[in-house]
Amino acid sequence: MKLKCVIVDDEPLAADLLRSYALQTPFLDVAGVYNSAIDALPRINEGGINLIFLDINMPKINGMEFSKTLPASIKIIFTTAYDQYAIEGFKVNALDYLLKPISYVDFLQASNRALDWFKVMNNISAESIFVKSGYQYKKLEYSNILYIENQKDYVRFFLEGQSEPVSSLMNIQQLAEKLPCHVFMRVHRSFIVNLDKVKTVERNCIVFGKTLIPVSDTYREQFNLFLNKGIL
Repeated sequence: MKLKCVIVDDEPLAADLLRSYALQTPFLDVAGVYNSAIDALPRINEGGINLIFLDINMPKINGMEFSKTLPASIKIIFTTAYDQYAIEGFKVNALDYLLKPISYVDFLQASNRALDWFKVMNNISAESIFVKSGYQYKKLEYSNILYIENQKDYVRFFLEGQSEPVSSLMNIQQLAEKLPCHVFMRVHRSFIVNLDKVKTVERNCIVFGKTLIPVSDTYREQFNLFLNKGIL
């Protein structure tokens, strides 16, 4: 699998270094190197970009603000000389954060993380999903999933008959878009439920044993339509 990437950094030497790293990495295909977000935008808008190595401190529009304008399908690895941006970077669903000066080892680790993410997202089938948990890929049958919970950069899959959830580095929005909508429904910014497993609803909460999953206002109308189909 190859990832088509773009490098955006207003420092020419830093941009050239990242380009040289990307060219050394077999699964990366460099689609362009730019010294500002504005210059990179036409190429990004053409489509087909998977990954952006994006500097934060740039003129006109900084990388953090620019990342908020990009589609969720494009993953971001931030590059910066200032570590105070780390927490903010993960708030905008950055896949990783590289602190300058960047070594090739750090670059490769972040790139491998991106590759793993895309492999997981491409392994969603009609009946199951492969997820990377730790150093393993685990096949989860849809019929065994009760619900999915978002926790920062990870999601946790709660399975029928299994006390411990399976955790995977994944974005819940991307996951929700790829899971079959006739089986799964997002009912809260932090929760996706398997509709076949919904047995009890109490006061706008879905009951799974001792766990209560709230149905937020954003998703309540859609969920109520599902419930009304089954009411006699």
